Amino acid sequence: MEPKERFSFDPSELAVVLSHFDIGVIESITEFPRGSRRSPKVGIVAERGKFLLKRRSVARARPDRIRLSHRVQAHLLAVGFPLPRLISTRDGRQATVQLRDHVYELFEFVAGQPFERTPEEALDAGKVLAKFHIATEPISTRPDLEAPQGDFHDASGVRTGLCAIRLSLKAHDSFTGDEAELENLVNYLLEAYDRAADASNASGYDRLPRRLIHADWHPGNILFRNRKVVAVVDYDSLRLSRRIADVANGAMQFSMIAGGDPAIWPDQLDEDRYLAFFQGYGSILTLSAAESACAPHLMSEALIAECVPPISETGSVGRWAGFRVMQMVRRKIAWLEANSSKLTLNGR
Repeated sequence: MEPKERFSFDPSELAVVLSHFDIGVIESITEFPRGSRRSPKVGIVAERGKFLLKRRSVARARPDRIRLSHRVQAHLLAVGFPLPRLISTRDGRQATVQLRDHVYELFEFVAGQPFERTPEEALDAGKVLAKFHIATEPISTRPDLEAPQGDFHDASGVRTGLCAIRLSLKAHDSFTGDEAELENLVNYLLEAYDRAADASNASGYDRLPRRLIHADWHPGNILFRNRKVVAVVDYDSLRLSRRIADVANGAMQFSMIAGGDPAIWPDQLDEDRYLAFFQGYGSILTLSAAESACAPHLMSEALIAECVPPISETGSVGRWAGFRVMQMVRRKIAWLEANSSKLTLNGR
């Protein structure tokens, strides 16, 4: 559940946390309003460089998840994968600071630009995802790897959340009179999710090998420079699943046409960016026929699964009313279903 207002740091909180790091004299601290509103960040210019301080949201502060995230980041850094370096505390023995119920991390600052929605960027994002899968392969099968399993595919939590949306949206006065349409929307998305999950399973999803995936490969977690990826951030969603879940979600995220009121978002995806993302991935790693067949159905599952938690908990997605988002998702799902054969061919 995202708060309406972005969380922020208290000055005394910053002073205590930063005292644990040896970064020299601090010249400036600037709010960095990106990512989850529950996880405040500030940019820091100090004697020993530029840094980004992040306070983990309570939901992302479990010790086992932090250990996994740090272990994978250390491995990726060692093999030359593009990501910000995690800064250790003064004693060099830990990479987090805990203050009461909060956990803090300090990263080197990497300068870059957000996604400008070009096929060239989508192409490189696909390439770098393949490189991530190659880089993490050695630790994916280690017996001591403690990672959660499962993803957005055929998940009971998605179905439960959809059913809960009926109550969430009815609690909002703005939806009075739309109860019948809300019921139709929920039923449509439940049925569409089941169709997509069944089609993914029929294509062989459950027979694909498990491996470590990023599980949150979207433009907000990637920095670009000259349309090339310079850094990938946010390793809090790492899990054991199938790599095509990463690829399909990434293709959906990088080809989404969005902006402004969801009511005016077009039904279709940007097919040039969709194809570029898959071409980028395929230039490094080859997808099997089963993975290619799963992809468009997994995209439908991912799109539905992404909107369910915030709407079921708050009735909205960020600043957008949940009802309007669900109407938009219904239109896009209908387009994905109508074009699944074409998308499958593009993904192979």
